[in-house]
Amino acid sequence: MRTRNLKAALVAVCLGAATLTVVGTTASAAPVKVAGAPAAPAETAKRYLVTGPATSAQRTQVARTGAAIDLVRPDDSLEISAIPSEVAAIKRLGFKVSPMGAFPRHAASASSYHTHAETMAELDQVVANYPQIAKKFSIGRSYEGRDIVGVKISDNVAADEDEPEVFYQANIHARERITNEQALYFIGILTKEYNTTARITKLVNEREFWIIPILNPDGQIYDMTSDTQPGRMWRKNRQGVDLNRNYPYKWGCCGGSSGTPSSETYRGPSAGSAPETRAVTSFIRSRVVGGKQQIKMFLDIHSVANLVLWPMGYTYNDTVPGEFSADDQAAHATIGREVARLNRYTPQQSSDLYITDGSSNDWTWGDQRIFSYTFELGGGNFYPAPSQIESLTQVNRDPLLILAEYADCPYRAINKQDQYCAPA
Repeated sequence: MRTRNLKAALVAVCLGAATLTVVGTTASAAPVKVAGAPAAPAETAKRYLVTGPATSAQRTQVARTGAAIDLVRPDDSLEISAIPSEVAAIKRLGFKVSPMGAFPRHAASASSYHTHAETMAELDQVVANYPQIAKKFSIGRSYEGRDIVGVKISDNVAADEDEPEVFYQANIHARERITNEQALYFIGILTKEYNTTARITKLVNEREFWIIPILNPDGQIYDMTSDTQPGRMWRKNRQGVDLNRNYPYKWGCCGGSSGTPSSETYRGPSAGSAPETRAVTSFIRSRVVGGKQQIKMFLDIHSVANLVLWPMGYTYNDTVPGEFSADDQAAHATIGREVARLNRYTPQQSSDLYITDGSSNDWTWGDQRIFSYTFELGGGNFYPAPSQIESLTQVNRDPLLILAEYADCPYRAINKQDQYCAPA
């Protein structure tokens, strides 16, 4: 296999028994709040059911108020998280808004879902058990100073090989805790089945995986206290920014986010202003080697809507001249529908749900031309019963593998590999 030199930005440091690669920062044992940043706004959002919207345009009307649309029910009614001014705005649109109670709590949740500390310990154990194929890395620090940690998995993990790269991130929204379990499950199958399952061995040998189970560590830690303080249901980072509206592409362009700090979809004071957003975008940009982006497939793991989404989110148009061609759209859609047949999610362009701007999918494609998807896991709510964890994550075994398999040339999905992926 061809190997290129590691980029100078990657520095190896030792953290206990595990190796941590730190990109553009230094390791931090204890969280240190970023100086000068505003405190998180008061928690004022509550859950509501909105009846009346039935189309993407009507759902976008609701989203433009700043409310977070948590789930579209089969009857087209919407479960939302909203502050009082947003509720009033939705009512002015002519839709009915009814209060909903808090999500159910399960006594076993605290001992069943991985805390941040337990997640870090599991990553340490993975690296200790599989040092030849697994290595910890950090992309930078969160608002409160925690390292944002992931695991790189590849056959020669210490080398920067000339192989297609795959980047999967989870838990960008704090309360979507099943997403962390999905990432840990996938890390487990890649490592435990290496050299025993031919398909996985081939992928680990021919890809470089970068997997971040918790992109929003501060928010995840804060939300986990909802097990003892019902109703917290935290979405944003602890700066109060919705990280999935803060990416520096079409930021705040199109009514798909809010400029109100107390809103659940607050986009932040400027594009890429949140430390977590800066860290992940800087890392992805750092994977441009010799003028070419090495990451070929990106996945942002969310819950709770049973969806497979692809760009673009900021416009209803299927294609955008110079930005998202008919072939780009066809390849994205074909792969998205293929994986949706396996996990039985609904496949659609992101804006078919409602308009969003400043999202991870639009940035990774629009800025970096990385094939980009979102999986919205199921479970019925943000805190599924622990008994559901196994089934909710295992359903994505093949979909996660298929995305990685397409990383060598996604245009194979539409039989145009010779046009787009032929060797130079």
